[in-house]
Amino acid sequence: MNTGTQYRMIAVPPGRVTLSDRRTHRSWAVEVAGCQLGEYPVTRELYARVTGRSADGAGGDRLPAESVSWWDAVHFCNTLSLREGLTPVYDVRAEGEAVAWDALADGYRLPTEAEWEHACRAGTDGPRYGPLGDIAWYRENSGERIREVGGRLPNPWGLHDMLGNVWEWCWDLYDPEVYGTYRVLRGGGWFDEHWSCRASVRRRSHPTFRVDDVGFRLARTAD
Repeated sequence: MNTGTQYRMIAVPPGRVTLSDRRTHRSWAVEVAGCQLGEYPVTRELYARVTGRSADGAGGDRLPAESVSWWDAVHFCNTLSLREGLTPVYDVRAEGEAVAWDALADGYRLPTEAEWEHACRAGTDGPRYGPLGDIAWYRENSGERIREVGGRLPNPWGLHDMLGNVWEWCWDLYDPEVYGTYRVLRGGGWFDEHWSCRASVRRRSHPTFRVDDVGFRLARTAD
């Protein structure tokens, strides 16, 4: 990425992950192709550099861009793709309507829920990839405020802040039969208790909502 920032994409190998939902007591296995994920969530610096406007909230450039809606994140991905000379992944015709995903495009996008959990686990099989206080900013150690990215230990594949700091938007609909257009959030945030900062935890939000503990991480399909 030649945006002039230190944001780096990490190669995630293919694999298989089993997703689960505590509300419905359902689980399902997904084969995950290789992809790339951002080393940490998109920062305020990168968000401002690409969009020309600051994300909501006060603080330094290395804080995660938060209070960003799902639609904001989708538009960011397309804008950054065009800046980098890549083909935008998303066909966005009217906000609030369904957005199409071009599977052949090489641009930036949001991770799928399965990609996110596979990357978070990084070959581990427990609820977390390390001791929570070492790997995540959450209610007990965050001082109840957002923190700079990269301040906790990464997972075995070199990804920081997969748990804690900010929840991260995923591409997927949460449960369209019950919640309509609500999209999946993963990872837990700076204000969450330890039980929300686990690799398997799912949360949902409306794609237009902007919340002060929600950001996003970039993904790209592997070449």
